[in-house]
Amino acid sequence: MTDAQPKDKNRRTSPSAPRGHSLGEFPNYQDATQLVERLIAGDFAPNKISIIGHDPVLVERVRSRLGYGRVALSGAVTGFWIGLIFALLLGTGIEVTPEGGVNYLPQQFFSVLVVGAGLGMLFQVIRFSATKNKRSFLSSQMPIATRYEVIVPDADALNALKILGLASSSE
Repeated sequence: MTDAQPKDKNRRTSPSAPRGHSLGEFPNYQDATQLVERLIAGDFAPNKISIIGHDPVLVERVRSRLGYGRVALSGAVTGFWIGLIFALLLGTGIEVTPEGGVNYLPQQFFSVLVVGAGLGMLFQVIRFSATKNKRSFLSSQMPIATRYEVIVPDADALNALKILGLASSSE
């Protein structure tokens, strides 16, 4: 009988925040990445640099107003694309005659697109009407941090400080 102990390489450690020497704190991500770019340009090993975001917050940005007109337009566009895909896959509007000739009937092709757009619009308006927690706006959510810190291992801190010009070469 074998022992069911996991091997060392199979053990997974829980993720933890990197520790080391802080090269600076920044109010936005762009400033932190500029420091990292300077380190990398000075031939510092990129895999030893960490950017840590502190105090995460969720920001929801309101993009636009949402009403029946916008919902109907969105449904029509979606339905149009679905109709286009079906029309192309099924060869709608192309007719082969018994003599072997091919006739193109654009009115059939466009009618599939119009019906698809109409059905898409109808389904979206019905879905929007039936929604209980209706919001009158569109938004997007994004997690951000209130401050960012650039960290390098303690053993490499002196090298990083030299690259940034914050330490003298005589140390």
